Amino acid sequence: MINDKLPKIWYGGDYNPEQWEAPDWAEDERMFKLAGIDVATINVFSWALIQPSEDTYDFSGLDAMMDRLYKNGTYVCLATATGAHPAWMAHRYPEVTRVDVQGRKRKFGGRHNSNPNSPVYRKYAALLAGKLALRYKDHPALVAWHISNEYGGYDYSEQSAAAFRVWLQERYGTLDALNKAWNTRFWGHTFYDWEEIVVPNELSEEWNGNRTNFQGISLDYRRFMSYSLLECYKIEYEAIKEHSKNIPVTTNLMGFYPELDYFEWAKHMDIISWDNYPSLDTPVSHTAMTHDLMRGLKNGQPFMLMEQTPSQQNWQPYNSLKRPGVMRLWSYQAVARGADTVLFFQLRRSIGACEKYHGAVIEHVGHENTRVFRECAELGRELERLGDQLLDARSEAEIGIIYDWENRWALDLSSGPSVAMDYVNEVHKYYDALYQQNIEADMIGVEENLTKYKIVIAPVLYMIKPGFAQKVEAFVQAGGTFITTYFSGIVNENDLVTVGGYPGELRKVLGIWAEEIDALLPGMSNQIVMNKEWGGLNGTYTCDLLCDLIHSEGAEVLGQYGSDFYKGMPALTVNSFGEGKAYYVATSPEAGFLQGFLANVCAENNIKPLVQAPEGIESVQRVKDGVSYLFLLNHTEADLSAEMGSALRTDLLTGQTVSGSAVVPSRGVLILKGISNSKAADLYSSVGD
Repeated sequence: MINDKLPKIWYGGDYNPEQWEAPDWAEDERMFKLAGIDVATINVFSWALIQPSEDTYDFSGLDAMMDRLYKNGTYVCLATATGAHPAWMAHRYPEVTRVDVQGRKRKFGGRHNSNPNSPVYRKYAALLAGKLALRYKDHPALVAWHISNEYGGYDYSEQSAAAFRVWLQERYGTLDALNKAWNTRFWGHTFYDWEEIVVPNELSEEWNGNRTNFQGISLDYRRFMSYSLLECYKIEYEAIKEHSKNIPVTTNLMGFYPELDYFEWAKHMDIISWDNYPSLDTPVSHTAMTHDLMRGLKNGQPFMLMEQTPSQQNWQPYNSLKRPGVMRLWSYQAVARGADTVLFFQLRRSIGACEKYHGAVIEHVGHENTRVFRECAELGRELERLGDQLLDARSEAEIGIIYDWENRWALDLSSGPSVAMDYVNEVHKYYDALYQQNIEADMIGVEENLTKYKIVIAPVLYMIKPGFAQKVEAFVQAGGTFITTYFSGIVNENDLVTVGGYPGELRKVLGIWAEEIDALLPGMSNQIVMNKEWGGLNGTYTCDLLCDLIHSEGAEVLGQYGSDFYKGMPALTVNSFGEGKAYYVATSPEAGFLQGFLANVCAENNIKPLVQAPEGIESVQRVKDGVSYLFLLNHTEADLSAEMGSALRTDLLTGQTVSGSAVVPSRGVLILKGISNSKAADLYSSVGD
């Protein structure tokens, strides 16, 4: 568990008492008890209050609030407040504000405006974190540390340019190595002195976001900025750990946020936490995939749901209310997929500035007689009854889907072949095809141990990092099934093409080579024509976006293109390699094809759906100490039934026993306790013996 002071699913969220007065605090305390709130995240943006000047610190307000919350039965996730620097710092030390991608120097304002390579910012951030840790390390309310807030944004200042050059020297050693990695003979870019290198912004190489003349330098700058912000986090982490070694430290991530390599960040976090803000029309499978990615950052370790809204957001184009029951449903979706906390932003709604219309447990009306509060209080009571049963329960998925931030950067920066390429969407297509069939998958990084899975899927793995192809070969050789797609194996870690035929280093295991890549315009399509019936996959399916024109080098051709000048060329292949198989999907197919294709591959590997259920039912399972917890979530407005086998299970929320089939009410949740598959296999084996 996160902290044994509170052995249950934590319930609460961001609380900003500094925005209110003493009479409001007393009312908050009363309503926290009514709602079952047991954790408050405080001090997120209080740097200016705690440190009113360079040499002055005032912790009296925070002292009092820590004591008040603990006396009221509320534990504290204590933030370091460094997500927004004070005005005096920007005024006295202008270097602490950023320079944007257009080369404009920022003034004080907003947040995330701190230059991560400013020695002044780093000095005062570390000092504050250390002082907080020294002061509150033994406070009975403290259960977790929260560094800064939602790290993000790049800086293009002279300080960052100088630090970038140092980072490059450490990465490449010599200018000759750098020039080779960046292919600087193109367009006369050869560098003869480190000082000649400038940041790739709109004054040099980049324009319109991810458009760049030189992928090498732009890719490295994204690596460098992720590293720079991580260094800021690590400085505070070390300052805290010097005094508070046993309290877990985190910072709130943002799902598929594009700018930071969260797999690298996860190595330095005691526990992952993240902020979940889907829109009303976000596919529920996309939210599920994001939860699974957060769980996958630390090899399946449970995570903290640090923020979600009780009802509506304030910053999306259309800030719809969560319909009745949806807050509870989406909270349990997070728990089902690995969350050991359910925390909100925010506990009391602000009255001013840009977040005053962001939902809260306590609304502007200020009392408990609201729909939102009633729903929050009911969920609080349920989480109290669940106790510690679900804490630290894990996934037993037998499929891993690879996601890699550096691969995403390289794809986004690529000059071609299609502006419609969206890495996250292409990964989601494969995840969704499994989700719709109630088949579990883990989201994993390229450094993950593949041997724990029967199937590994790597959609659009454009970049092949050193050693990965060999790891795939060993996985398949030993009996694993590997699936990858069009536009994979094209470049190395420096975005230089691997010559000799696509898909480069994956060519051997896949048994094919790709001669050309056709980009289809919007509205254009081709077809995958199956050569023979394979399970439920038969006939013709639509495909679009990109079409690799491939040749078999030993792979069996399962399907071919149906039209255009490459009609009859392979579109789907499988290669037997050692004891395993490697599939290549040479284009982007329709959802029906992917569901049938993955159902067949799962059947080959004896991977079965958790349940048989109509569309709208989400199923996911957590396992702990030989006990399985099967979550059934109904995302529709009608009652639906799920078939789950004859084993007897008990619903943790109602105490009722079910077997065979279960009815899940509209927007309802069942948490069905039973024997895990692995435990059942052990019991079966022992009976056989």
